[in-house]
Amino acid sequence: MKAAVFYQATDLRILDIPKPTPKAGEVLLKVKACGICGTDVHIFHGDEGAAATPAGTVLGHEFSGIVEAVGEGVTAVKVGDRVCVDPNKLCNECAYCKAGIGHFCEHMIGIGTTVHGGFAEYCAVPQSQVYKIADTTTFEMAAMTEPVACCVHGIDLCEIKPGDTVAVIGGGMIGLLMLQLAKISGAGKLILIEPVAEKRDLAVKLGADLTIDPLTEDVKTVLAAKGIDRIACVIECVGKVATMQQAIAIAGKKSTVMLFGLTAPADEMPMRPFEIFKKEITLKASFINPYTQKRALDLIDGGKIDVSSMVYACESLDKLPEILSDGALRAKGKFIITP
Repeated sequence: MKAAVFYQATDLRILDIPKPTPKAGEVLLKVKACGICGTDVHIFHGDEGAAATPAGTVLGHEFSGIVEAVGEGVTAVKVGDRVCVDPNKLCNECAYCKAGIGHFCEHMIGIGTTVHGGFAEYCAVPQSQVYKIADTTTFEMAAMTEPVACCVHGIDLCEIKPGDTVAVIGGGMIGLLMLQLAKISGAGKLILIEPVAEKRDLAVKLGADLTIDPLTEDVKTVLAAKGIDRIACVIECVGKVATMQQAIAIAGKKSTVMLFGLTAPADEMPMRPFEIFKKEITLKASFINPYTQKRALDLIDGGKIDVSSMVYACESLDKLPEILSDGALRAKGKFIITP
């Protein structure tokens, strides 16, 4: 079968490797769609994502497909079922799992990061990690369940109250998902800060009340002109030090700043503790998708969240190395690989 195998920084090879056979408790999926994530970009460039990726690993952790075969003891699904995958398999035995914070599991298996994933024609996964999808949900939509699940965890941590003013920095796939989740959570006013006009236009369609181009407009001046004197929650979805500093700068008093974007591991951010003190800002971060996969899928299956409008294109596996290496290409929107 054809698969995208990672070896080292910028060395991702499209190879023909053996088709996996499901072991006991596993299901074999014929992969139909696999999204390209910011974590894939970090791994491709040699940075660590949520975990270190061994050389020789097939990448891809946002995926869906059809059950092609099942191993011994599988009862949760059958051949022909349409499913999506939660890529994070917990051990359920370490101290973190037993404490109910399993996303910090000491022995976590990351499908597509520590073991073979979905940038391939086939992938074998534990039956515990698959979720049946609705007949009305496309494979491309279902592949977005994992990023939505990560966003659901992040939005839970933001503790948005009905009527709050919420600002999202970055209008990529994650930023637009966060925008919609903030709306569902009861935000009274939604602001998106994003330099790309097409993404700002889409944000308005998805519920943004105000969009700001940070390259041509002074963000604080625009906010003041609109009479916005307190932002209760700022969600940073870019993953750059400059935008994280901006998030703190525009946050209101008694606010939450969610640093959701993933920076390079060695990045450091200067900040003024006195500013945090004076505004009593709560700084938070969000790590993967603990126990939120089913909630995310219910939002997608129920049509409560749009995961399709921000998809730019579906491409073949052969196109994957080019997309991962070309930031200007990725800036056009979300890419999905359809093996």
